[in-house]
Amino acid sequence: MNYTAIETESSNRIATIWLNRPEVHNAFNETMIAEITHAVNELGKEPAIRLVVLRGRGKSFCAGADLNWMKAVANYTREENYQESLRLSDCFYAIYTCPKPVISIVHGAAIGGANGLIAASDIAYCEDETIFSLSEVKIGLVPAVISPYVIKRIGEMDARELMLTGKRIQGKEAERLRLVNRSFPAFDLEENLKQFVSLILRSGPEAVSICKQLIHDVSNTHTMEESRTETAKIIADIRASAEGQEGMAAFLEKRTPAWLKNEEGT
Repeated sequence: MNYTAIETESSNRIATIWLNRPEVHNAFNETMIAEITHAVNELGKEPAIRLVVLRGRGKSFCAGADLNWMKAVANYTREENYQESLRLSDCFYAIYTCPKPVISIVHGAAIGGANGLIAASDIAYCEDETIFSLSEVKIGLVPAVISPYVIKRIGEMDARELMLTGKRIQGKEAERLRLVNRSFPAFDLEENLKQFVSLILRSGPEAVSICKQLIHDVSNTHTMEESRTETAKIIADIRASAEGQEGMAAFLEKRTPAWLKNEEGT
């Protein structure tokens, strides 16, 4: 697919999705939403990719909804608005359920729906000077489709404060609220990203994917009673798998596991 609102690049088993409308601070419209969804779904199926990074070109990560797009949807029927909003919801869900870990790297500003991209990601890092705002109430709207992910990430009461006031916060406050995992000085962000990526790449590829599905199911699907048996099945299956057997053998024999040998070409 030829993208116009995003760019994708892959190197060393890492795929990066760049929001690429810097002239409007990467504000999203229907094209960008569709392209992010498509890219995440395709990269999630790519065996050579271990990790997906989401970031923005130019001065900002994402300024929320594009003004021209908002003008258009203001004239939609309720059904048209529902279908458009469902496509945005599908975009966040694709990120949240991607089989590969997704990390958002945030700078400049993350306004409105941009926080859905962040909250749906597995990990989010930002620069200390980044501005965040769930600003929808300021224009008579609500942060509806991002709410499941924001509330999961920061909890109900902190979500109430950010959503009901629409106030602006910066990186360290976003870290305190857990909207992002860590906030760093701009000069230190890339080095910390490299360290995180290294941790993921040294882990078993199947184990990481299964672990992400495990977290999803325990958090969203299983009752506690179901988790008692389902989690036992998962560990039994992975212990018997080729990767699990190799990982345990490598640990006991104090050697490098095969997936690292293969990827390092040794």
